[in-house]
Amino acid sequence: MSSSPAERYAQVRANRRHPHLAQFRDLYDFALDDFQVTACQAVEDGHGVLVAAPTGSGKTIVGEFAVHVALASGRKCFYTTPIKALSNQKFHDLQERYGADQVGLLTGDNSINGDAPVVVMTTEVLRNMIYAGSTTLQGLGYVVMDEVHYLADRFRGAVWEEVIIGLADSVSVISLSATVSNAEEFGAWLTEVRGNTVTIVEERRPVPLYQHVMVGRRLYPLFEDDGQRVNHSLERMAREDWQLSRARKGRPGKGQRRPRSRYQTPDRVDVVTKLDAEGLLPAIVFIFSRAGCAAAVEQCLNARLTLTTEDEQREILATVDAATTHLPEDDLYVLGFHEFREGIARGVAAHHAGMLPTFKEIVEDLFSRGLVKVVFATETLALGINMPARSVVIERLSKWNGETHVDITPGEYTQLTGRAGRRGIDIEGHGVVLWQPGFDARHVAGLASTRTYPLTSSFHPSYNMAVNLVRQVGRGRARELLEQSFAQFQADRAVVGLARQVHKADEALAGYRDAAQCEQGDFMEYMGLRRELKELENAGSKARRAAKREEVLASLRELRTGDIIDVPAGRWAGVAVVLEPGTDADREGPRPLVLTANRHARRLALVDFPTPVAARDRMRIPKSFNARNPQARRDLASALRTRAATSEHRRHQPHGGQPTVEDPRIADLRRELREHPCHSCPDRESHARWAERYQKLERETAQQRRRVEQRTNSVARQFDRVCEVLVELGYLRGDEVTDEGRRLQRIYSDVDLVVAECIRQHVFEDLDSAELAAVVSGLTYEARSEDGPPSVLPGPEALAAADAMHRIADELMLLERSHHVGFLRPPDFGFAQAVWQWCRGASLDVVLRESEMAAGDFVRAMKQLLDLMAQLADAAGAGPLRDTARSALDELRHGVVAYSSLST
Repeated sequence: MSSSPAERYAQVRANRRHPHLAQFRDLYDFALDDFQVTACQAVEDGHGVLVAAPTGSGKTIVGEFAVHVALASGRKCFYTTPIKALSNQKFHDLQERYGADQVGLLTGDNSINGDAPVVVMTTEVLRNMIYAGSTTLQGLGYVVMDEVHYLADRFRGAVWEEVIIGLADSVSVISLSATVSNAEEFGAWLTEVRGNTVTIVEERRPVPLYQHVMVGRRLYPLFEDDGQRVNHSLERMAREDWQLSRARKGRPGKGQRRPRSRYQTPDRVDVVTKLDAEGLLPAIVFIFSRAGCAAAVEQCLNARLTLTTEDEQREILATVDAATTHLPEDDLYVLGFHEFREGIARGVAAHHAGMLPTFKEIVEDLFSRGLVKVVFATETLALGINMPARSVVIERLSKWNGETHVDITPGEYTQLTGRAGRRGIDIEGHGVVLWQPGFDARHVAGLASTRTYPLTSSFHPSYNMAVNLVRQVGRGRARELLEQSFAQFQADRAVVGLARQVHKADEALAGYRDAAQCEQGDFMEYMGLRRELKELENAGSKARRAAKREEVLASLRELRTGDIIDVPAGRWAGVAVVLEPGTDADREGPRPLVLTANRHARRLALVDFPTPVAARDRMRIPKSFNARNPQARRDLASALRTRAATSEHRRHQPHGGQPTVEDPRIADLRRELREHPCHSCPDRESHARWAERYQKLERETAQQRRRVEQRTNSVARQFDRVCEVLVELGYLRGDEVTDEGRRLQRIYSDVDLVVAECIRQHVFEDLDSAELAAVVSGLTYEARSEDGPPSVLPGPEALAAADAMHRIADELMLLERSHHVGFLRPPDFGFAQAVWQWCRGASLDVVLRESEMAAGDFVRAMKQLLDLMAQLADAAGAGPLRDTARSALDELRHGVVAYSSLST
């Protein structure tokens, strides 16, 4: 439809006012949305811009326009992203448009054409440049901060604020954010610290999103036709299910069976089959568990599900094989490559942090090309690279947060379903929630209707930040800069509400204390004894688990080739035959190689044996048997199933373990409890419930009270405390940064001060390169749970260094407490043995088995270690320690660690 003369005239005038935008429009074969045009005009007019818009709405167009204006006007543009994968993706996109000579890439791993007029980088790289006063910043006109809502991240969020505060006033900042409920507040702060910033909020999705619930094998719309009211059929089903659940809890009459619900949770194969039948593929199915993602792929393969054509399979396999040619065959076998290859050829794959980066990149590439049809992913994908789908399925509305199961928030729901609907491909996107017992349609509707979440600062001054700022602008000016942080901006607005909460909590505490009063004695004293006893008993429970582990190890040592066993737990639970029994050479004990009844040849770990195992029968393993031969596995598995079906269980008595010695303090505490006057109180447990509530609320209120006290100038006051620590240690002297402080400037780590002190106290000087890498891993590695791998140090020199690192960390944390700060943590050497073995050339199989780590976790932990080792080499200065650190870097970079560069 042609435009009117008036519209054409208006367009000519607009083009005259914004010639760069007129030229930029011609690069796209679609018209820009109004919000994109408004934002681009603001950029061309010289303003900073904040664009808050839904996932997939095209806000990166505004960032690309900043690149265009920079090149057209002879200035530089830095395009920053929160993760290396996004940097890598944007680098290739911009290179394709503007040419390899115009675009560079700077991440922790790579430096490509870093002096180009357009450089894509991680936000940390830009922060480090600012602190170092890098000459690369000369001529910088624009900085694009993609995914700027990452500043809420409690581990890395401070970096975004450091950059925004630290950039020169002449630089225009273009901030791109997911939809947040306080975009105006964030925009007001940007205006305060960077000058006039135009805030543009776009809430409309370019591809409409329809919400569904899958019950059994049927798909129901979440809302009625008006898009507002919840589907009455779902509400009716939820009521019926609730009534049936109550009936099931009752006692059935004679001859009656307990009623079963008519409404079933769909299994994963049914989900994929239904989506395929409805034309809703490709899809991302979010499962909040790595093991769940792997199991989902296996279930699809066992169901012989194939979603790809023969031509697609050929293209997929060509891509997979080309991307993995650099990986040794032995490593591929360890990584489960052949199962990965079979699944992805059928159009099914997993995506989670435990996977090798190369495998994840293959999945991302093939999914974006429409060749992979279903990806089972953890939530990390929702925050990762651009990987939209036609449909998004959320298996459960709760997830494990490391401590307990919690419901996902409206913001998380929005982030997950935001990937549904590919702009320019789909006319609509689809979000699907699976029916579960206790399903609440109104709750889901609330999640689907609340599309925003607040952006909250996680900023705090660190030791490295302090020495860098003081070196640049002096202590007084640094303090003023930190008072400009978004954290302080929000703190000043929040005091009134917090004070009101504290007042209410004080009233509740008085009531709890009264309710916990006991006529027999001091009940709070009694509760202190109970708490101490519980902590000791928990410690004893851990010791019993260790004893149980020894029983299991003893039973594994007795296994022989040909033994038929029942694997009691884990992914490979069920009947299996032992192909190789494993040896005690493994640090974690024997790891038998078995063949399961389902034809899987796997080396099992201790985690698969929560209880001792014993052979139930034996069978002969042919001498010619090859576990890598599918036909050989099939034949032996068939013989195993036949033998297992006819054999009787021959169970041995469990192996006797050493009795666990109980802490004598436990008996003392139990006696003290029994003798305490409150123990005989008939209302003891009622008092205890009130006392527990009192203690919990008291802890929470104390935190809130501290927050109220610290709100005014809180960031600057924290900076003062950080500086006091640095002065006491000799890193600062007034406004001067000492030689030791200059070393600290080069260390960007959450334990920066521990690293600097270890260098100063010559802790690392007697170590060889592998030992150095092993002990430094204690400063980058943190176990995912309390029951992480034990610390094993390679030799007396490494052990002495580790002891010294623990002593230094303890002393520094004690010093922190005296100054009311707390950033540091003790070292964790649970990864040290694996690092040492890797440096010494151990195979991937050995290292993964002994560390009990997933390949992706191993590579990521190695990358973090490489980053810190490079900083250590830089901070150490010329001398033997730098040489040793550089040798360690060379020894670490081999195998999958070297091949997992995200720029390839």
